[in-house]
Amino acid sequence: MAQPEPNERKWILLLCLLAAVHVFIFSAAFPFFNNVDEQAHFDLVVKYSHGHIPRRLEPMSAESAQYIVTYSTLEYLGDFHGEPVPPPPWTQPPEKARQKLFADEAVWKKVISWEAAQQPLYYVLAGAWWNLGQWLGFEGGHLLYWLRFLNVFFIVALVWLGHVATRLIFPGGKFLRLGVPALIAFIPQTAFYSIQNDVLSPLCFGAAFVLLIKFLRAENPGVGPGILTGLALAATFLAKTSNLPLLAVSAAAILFKAVQLAKAGKFRATAPALSALTLCAGLPMIGWLAWTKYAFGDFTGSASKIALLNWTRKPFAEWWHHPIYSPHGLWTFLSGLMATFWQGEFLWHRAPLTLPVVDLFYAISSLGLIIAALIFLAPRFNQITGPQRQALWFGFGCVVASVAFLGFLSTLYDFGDCFYPSREHPYFTSGRLLLGALIPFLLLYLYGLDRLLDRAKNNWLRPLALAAMILFMLISETITDWPVFPSQYNWFHM
Repeated sequence: MAQPEPNERKWILLLCLLAAVHVFIFSAAFPFFNNVDEQAHFDLVVKYSHGHIPRRLEPMSAESAQYIVTYSTLEYLGDFHGEPVPPPPWTQPPEKARQKLFADEAVWKKVISWEAAQQPLYYVLAGAWWNLGQWLGFEGGHLLYWLRFLNVFFIVALVWLGHVATRLIFPGGKFLRLGVPALIAFIPQTAFYSIQNDVLSPLCFGAAFVLLIKFLRAENPGVGPGILTGLALAATFLAKTSNLPLLAVSAAAILFKAVQLAKAGKFRATAPALSALTLCAGLPMIGWLAWTKYAFGDFTGSASKIALLNWTRKPFAEWWHHPIYSPHGLWTFLSGLMATFWQGEFLWHRAPLTLPVVDLFYAISSLGLIIAALIFLAPRFNQITGPQRQALWFGFGCVVASVAFLGFLSTLYDFGDCFYPSREHPYFTSGRLLLGALIPFLLLYLYGLDRLLDRAKNNWLRPLALAAMILFMLISETITDWPVFPSQYNWFHM
């Protein structure tokens, strides 16, 4: 892997700093608790901080309920019809707020924590960070924001990892080496401003992606790389269930490598590395699946959550009646998925924090540039090497598998009277569930743009295009999220 130039290192360090500032400011601007299940994720963090791993869908803890009723705002899902938002309880005289808080707390103690079966990795890390914040003396709302600010470290690591991945695949492509970490630094994905486990997926699979590419390229992989690759794959599984398609594509790539080694007569020499990879990846996965089966009655822990949400499985014959199989339905699914992949799913006063023109740009540019990348991956375009082509096809497989998985889940259930997904809009268009494939996606996205700009023979177009993209993301995010900043419930007003 080529070493970065000194100036390039400075750019990456600057991008890491800007990413930290970006996530810090917007994490501080959004009050608690958002509409993307932040209460349930927070409750699970608190339980893990005490060493408690739920064995069933159980009510919110008393500690979680106290924070939720004290620091929650109604601005995400409330519709005040022009009336002023009620002031935060902590700004009111204690005798005035106490009675209502006690009543609300009693209600929240009965609410079932529907995320109890989630994989443990994020909650272990966040629980330790919560305990550290308490040890440092943070309390109340400042302790809540301390927990959310953990995402600052995740985004910085992700920017650096994006640069490592791109430098590995395109050692001579400066536009890509800087472009991928730059887009990560300024991506307006609201998952990074929330307490939830989606933020770990791109980091865990990003590391697995880099290690797998190295492993697949090696003529004789060693045991050490096999162990690291297996652990990264295990971490990907322990971060989020929605990463299963990424693991399936990775397993297929490893199997393909094993077949190639067997044909070359090198399988025996590399068997220790393959065995180490398999054991380090498989044992943690099997251990968690066994625990979930024991504690929740099924291997994924999803059955009890699905029952709580009142979803029901459709008969096989009804799968094919889903609107996703029509051109309009497919566009609805893909465009919605791409828009939320870039921007997230927050509501404000019951309305999405998006603009139609911004949604359209993200949808069209994503689909268009991915298609362009696939066209230029054809062998008749000799602009990349075989290993580069292999890495991009691997990344494309990860993206397609993740999208197909959400499409399949969209057809599998009757969503009853659920708010989202619903019978009227039966699509899983939660782009945060694709975040595991963020680095492969951005590699393809910018590779398609790079090849298109290459036709113009103008060296200034690449930095101008990247700068324009960053400005577009920042300006559009600021415009759409600006109503949040004056909220009396956010960190700036504590």
